[in-house]
Amino acid sequence: MLKAQERTGLTKAALKELRNGGGIPAIVYGRGLKTKSISVKNSDLQKVIKDVGRNGIFSLTLDGQSKNVIVRDFQREPIYKQILHVDFLQVDEHTELDTKVSVILKGVSNGEKAGGTVKQFLHELDITAKASEIPDVFEIDITNFEIGQSVRVEDIKKEYQNCTFNHEDEEAIVMVDYVKTQTNEEEEISEVQV
Repeated sequence: MLKAQERTGLTKAALKELRNGGGIPAIVYGRGLKTKSISVKNSDLQKVIKDVGRNGIFSLTLDGQSKNVIVRDFQREPIYKQILHVDFLQVDEHTELDTKVSVILKGVSNGEKAGGTVKQFLHELDITAKASEIPDVFEIDITNFEIGQSVRVEDIKKEYQNCTFNHEDEEAIVMVDYVKTQTNEEEEISEVQV
């Protein structure tokens, strides 16, 4: 559960004061709900995200009423990565959403150990799914991958059948590729140019 307060001060000075006091300006919106400017405590938000994940549903309490929400979007400060603003979307478990989910690679592949290199083409996937079925991340274990092996969108779809992937099935996510080595002729040309 995350407690929120209605926010009335919308000036830059008020926002700066809110952030300096450990708060984050936010909005909450959804079907049948008028958009409201609110604020939440940074520490409380971080705890909730840690507990339910980036795409998890949780309860937001405002004016004594609770609403099920997800973090729809947020803005970060570019240097220190502090959250500057959050958008909360009111949902129920049947609400379908279009969203992006990060792709995380796990392990060091056999192909890398044999001199290959890992190429990750997609760092996040666009999906449509019910709010309650959105994964926090797509984790791909590449430990047993040999040189030449890859994972395509169609391979991920088998494990996550409750999600609609807004990509072509043949689109590559990650591949363990050969490392291109220079031929003697290329090395000689490089030396001449130097």
